[in-house]
Amino acid sequence: MSAIENHPSLRLLRLHKNDNVAVLAQDGSKGAQAQLDGESMSLPCDLSMGHKLAICAISQGSDIIKYGAPIGIASCDIAPGAHVHLHNVESRYTVIEDMEGCQT
Repeated sequence: MSAIENHPSLRLLRLHKNDNVAVLAQDGSKGAQAQLDGESMSLPCDLSMGHKLAICAISQGSDIIKYGAPIGIASCDIAPGAHVHLHNVESRYTVIEDMEGCQT
């Protein structure tokens, strides 16, 4: 059974009103629909709980906001619904390595 059948509507959590990313509340498969504030977006790849999706367009060089605070800088333009992870975020604090995650 696919994640779409298991979770007809995956939940996204916005942790702070100023965040430009939301966090998956459960695992989901590519193409599954995730819901936030009545809006729906398709997962761009298989993602585990806790991974982030952009909830609006984020321009290259802009802050990635989670918990109401910057957690990194967009290394490229990020479209709404895109996976926000090491492939498109530069850390403000440390060198980061990609050990998992999709690259879309």
